[in-house]
Amino acid sequence: MKVRIWLMFPLFFLSCNAFSDREQKIYSSPQGYDLKEPVRYRVRESMQEISGIALFPDEHNIFAINDEEGRIYQIDVNTTKAYPSYKFAMNGDFEDICHTDSGWFVLKSKGSLYEIHDLLSDSTSSTHYKMPKQGKREFETIYFDSLQNRVVLICKNCEDDKKKGITSAYSFDLATKTFDTTAIYHFDSREIARLAGTDMRFFKPSAAAIHPIEKRLYIVASVNGLLVIADLQGHVQEAYNLKHRLFLQPEGLSFAPNGDLYISNEGGFDGTASILKFTYKSK
Repeated sequence: MKVRIWLMFPLFFLSCNAFSDREQKIYSSPQGYDLKEPVRYRVRESMQEISGIALFPDEHNIFAINDEEGRIYQIDVNTTKAYPSYKFAMNGDFEDICHTDSGWFVLKSKGSLYEIHDLLSDSTSSTHYKMPKQGKREFETIYFDSLQNRVVLICKNCEDDKKKGITSAYSFDLATKTFDTTAIYHFDSREIARLAGTDMRFFKPSAAAIHPIEKRLYIVASVNGLLVIADLQGHVQEAYNLKHRLFLQPEGLSFAPNGDLYISNEGGFDGTASILKFTYKSK
């Protein structure tokens, strides 16, 4: 009996420390938002693996992908009917979607892009652009940079970054339809950890978009439980811890033209995926 007590004591001590560490996290919101008070939209069974979203053309219509099918879904947040969908490629590991001035693009996990043709029609198709960079890599995040006319891809797990403690971003030029295999900027994991007041070895983004009014980059990182804000050159300015009860697995992020922020969650333990809306109050 005494042996059992002594064995249980270290476990109790460790669990208390873990609880204390969680309690020390600070949960706040960027100016203009209240991350504690979202409007929640539950999505249908077909989108429980929702991995990327893009609003278009208004706040009732959201285009989304799941991470198993080469198919784009058109979600009406007010409907109870099945979502229309459009097949653009064979099944695979698709991670994000963005709308550009020249059309729609979908990201595959290895860093390749699919340019979508004839979306919203029975003849939807795509052109596949493979990233020529060598080495092991995993991507979950793309966004459209209209000032540079490019799609930017942010690493989640790239072997070149591991030893340096950085997270790299690469670009795809929309005029030439070519990749730049030299990183355009890097995020420093230590700086993000300092701003968030948390312990973190690697920063692993899962979605990003440029704020239409602030012209800053908002990035959500599901693995890290963070919302990070940077300028368009990759200089981190702010970082916020996300409460897990609201952000079970945040994998998608998009903005309405008025600044309203939408973050999608894959289905968690309760099996229900969601899209959260955070109303923007201008500064």
